[in-house]
Amino acid sequence: MPELPEVEAARRAIEENCLGKKIKRVIIADDTKVIDGILPSDFENSILGKTIVSARRKGKNLWLELDSPPFPSFQFGMAGAIYIKGVAVTKYKRSAVKDTEEWPSKYSKFFVELDDGLELSFTDKRRFAKVRLLANPTSVRPISELGPDALLEPMTVEEFAESLAKKKITIKPLLLDQGFVSGIGNWIADEVLYQARIHPLQTASSLSKEQCEALHTSIKEVIQHAVQVSADSKEFPVEWLFHFRWGKKPGKVNGKKIDFITAGGRTTAYVPELQKLSGKDAEKAAKVRPGKRGVKSKEDDGGGEVDEQESEKEDESAIPKKGQKPRGVRGKKPAPKTKTEESDEEDDDADADGGDDSEAEEKVVKTRGRGRKPAVKRKPEEKPTSQVGKKPKGRKS
Repeated sequence: MPELPEVEAARRAIEENCLGKKIKRVIIADDTKVIDGILPSDFENSILGKTIVSARRKGKNLWLELDSPPFPSFQFGMAGAIYIKGVAVTKYKRSAVKDTEEWPSKYSKFFVELDDGLELSFTDKRRFAKVRLLANPTSVRPISELGPDALLEPMTVEEFAESLAKKKITIKPLLLDQGFVSGIGNWIADEVLYQARIHPLQTASSLSKEQCEALHTSIKEVIQHAVQVSADSKEFPVEWLFHFRWGKKPGKVNGKKIDFITAGGRTTAYVPELQKLSGKDAEKAAKVRPGKRGVKSKEDDGGGEVDEQESEKEDESAIPKKGQKPRGVRGKKPAPKTKTEESDEEDDDADADGGDDSEAEEKVVKTRGRGRKPAVKRKPEEKPTSQVGKKPKGRKS
């Protein structure tokens, strides 16, 4: 799933290659799930002949500023990607379309040809992205509800610690809440928590001053480095958790075992030896049976990206509505995940974690149903075919 570094890489590529150029041809896909709130023909007519002035981003959202409104806006969803013909926008390993495939791709939702012959396309293989045409993208959802951008508008360490002290939810779901800080997705959240040595299920308000400072530093360093190398994962430091979390079986990072739990409904990679619960969270965890603390779920890519509904909510419902608790509040049971037909692991085996634990998760969920009576165990010698007082089937009375 594209996160801040991937979207920023796309924005920079557009700024480097497309500014000051006029749009001379437009093709908008006839896909109402992705093209939101406007007919393709109206979209095409609205931007044809206009000049690209700048490319802007907030969180995981990008929009093109033209010489006059309205402006095309892109919410990347799970597999959205920007491609410019002949330009390596990003080498992110899960890009939706390879260079060897047809152009424009059959997954293209937004395609423009510029007056110098350059061609730009926004693709979405999974159809969970949103492409809109907006007079002022920052004034409407989801951008209007986003928290400060993790790269462009970082909180000071004092502001960060003060904000965490007010949050009674676990830290991993809080980092994914785009209304808290925008741009952090699943792999970045796991990476920064690993580097800060914080357990994903530690309550945010319980973090010490030192932990807040460590987390603030790791968010800054991870995002800045990922952006600096244009989201090319091959350029990430070898000691990062990122390199070891995608295998079919839990691996090791720097000799320490990686484990997977569910936090805020998302598959979460962490290192138990280094990321330990503390205080009341540790006491509560000790009282709960291991099977109920968080079911491993490897149906996705190891980054929890297969749960489309959760991913869409993470992007589109950035801030909880009034009176509504954010996702990940303790005590709320996550909905069971279902494996989709068009999963990324089917497209890229290197990102698959396998599905062995999906059965385990299903079994756990089934036993949690309220109001169900336990099945009555029959003794081996009892024969269920004998039913006193009932007429045998098939006989006429």
